[in-house]
Amino acid sequence: FLAGVAGGTASGKTTVCNMIIQQLHDHRVVLVNQDSFYRGLTAEEHGHVSEYNFDHPDAFDTEQLLQCVGSLLKCQPVQIPIYDFKLHRRCSDTFRQVNAADVIILEGILVFHDSRVRDLMNMKIFVDTDADVRLARRIRRDTCERGRGVESVLQQYAKFVKPSFDDFILPTKKYADVIIPRGGDNHVAIDLIVQHIHTKLGQHDLTKIYSNVYVIQSTYQIRGMHTLIRDQETTKHDFVFYADRLIRLVVEHGLGHLPFQEKQVITPTAGSVYTGVDFCKKLCGVSIIRSGERMENALRACCKGIKIGKILIHREGDNGKQAPEGIHVVCKKYPTLKIVTSEIDDGINDDYRVVPGMGEFGDRYFGTDEDMVFYERPVKTVEVEDM
Repeated sequence: FLAGVAGGTASGKTTVCNMIIQQLHDHRVVLVNQDSFYRGLTAEEHGHVSEYNFDHPDAFDTEQLLQCVGSLLKCQPVQIPIYDFKLHRRCSDTFRQVNAADVIILEGILVFHDSRVRDLMNMKIFVDTDADVRLARRIRRDTCERGRGVESVLQQYAKFVKPSFDDFILPTKKYADVIIPRGGDNHVAIDLIVQHIHTKLGQHDLTKIYSNVYVIQSTYQIRGMHTLIRDQETTKHDFVFYADRLIRLVVEHGLGHLPFQEKQVITPTAGSVYTGVDFCKKLCGVSIIRSGERMENALRACCKGIKIGKILIHREGDNGKQAPEGIHVVCKKYPTLKIVTSEIDDGINDDYRVVPGMGEFGDRYFGTDEDMVFYERPVKTVEVEDM
């Protein structure tokens, strides 16, 4: 779902975007700023930077913007350029890595100007704020964040910003599906936008296909932990800590799908009666040897005295014949088996590795690498029956 957010300079577009992102906490959301796609100034333009109009459509590299947005809509990761507003050029060796997401928010003063960009959007939002308010915000932003003097900000505003707003930005207001007066102060409008996006997105595609697949509701805590364990720079200690936290959440959510019976108990408060449920009896756990064994501690912590068995899954090579996408295979062969997870990855790349993935979980958790040899005790391979 691609939402475009346009409006004049300092109209509150970023505030509106952040509020939408905050309320869409159960979906993966990425924010793409049109400002990242400013063209780097030539030597001649840089020498006369005070005469350069940064609010003109020609100031942006729209072709690259189209490429990046097109890739994101195809669920492909992209590298977004980083623009230095003090030096007026792009950082040559630094990019912002953006992965596929459920919602893409494209924000910028002129994101509605080019019809090719406009036609990609599922929703177009125009943030409409009083001109005096926008000017005051721009002065504060440019002096505090971009190292400019008040006089130069006012000169630039009178010479370029306001004329460009009248000529190029305000006319695109007619393309908006939703107009938000007062920007981030308009909570009612933002709530309606979020509800619409929720309705359009619905559930994860796989949960629509398979009724036995459950993805626990995402929060910033869960997204933050996934960010840490997926980061290749995360230390082993932190990887283990946050992986264990996620595992505990998944186990507890999974236990909620087990059968329960109603049970009444007498409380210590004057013999009051509380109607609750009784835990399912005769539970057992089965872990997949090595990586799956890391879930045993969480299961034992939640189910006192539970018995745990083990199975071994054997993979024959990496030619793809033995590496199909797991959820489809398991759900088709065992349609009554419930699957509970905290996130579902996008798929498998040409090397048959899960993307975006987190690398080899077992190696990162145990601190091993592919060059080490493991000698394991003999195990009995069992056929898992439909449960």
